[in-house]
Amino acid sequence: MTAQTHYTLQVGILGQLEITATMARAAAPHPVDRHVGQRIRQRRRALGLSQGTLAARLGISFQQVQKYERGTNRVSASMLLATARALQAPVAAFFDGLETTGDGDDGGLRDLVGEMLATPGGGELAQAWLAIGRPALRARVVGLVRAIAAP
Repeated sequence: MTAQTHYTLQVGILGQLEITATMARAAAPHPVDRHVGQRIRQRRRALGLSQGTLAARLGISFQQVQKYERGTNRVSASMLLATARALQAPVAAFFDGLETTGDGDDGGLRDLVGEMLATPGGGELAQAWLAIGRPALRARVVGLVRAIAAP
């Protein structure tokens, strides 16, 4: 988020110039922008690339990559396509994990992967999940977790 300064110039009673400055904060990043940025960061790190390396591939500054990854700057469609190519991923991969909630609080979207990984034990659970190679066993684990999580 960046702060913007607005100036008002007025001429006072005695002909003096008065300058008033007000600061306005930019709105918080949209949940989708944050999610896409997180997915860009995850993919970049998975490939072992620095922000500078990705920036060089895209012809932008590493600071711009930082802003994209934080969600403070939106990634245009053309830049998202270029980023997907640079990171050797389909464009859709940057939207994986979004789910519509419909409650309006988060723009109707939830970042399930991000939420899970942010919880204690979430990363370990994800690693263990990926180690389960048999689809039938995964299905049974899902059933078990649903049973435990049921109210």
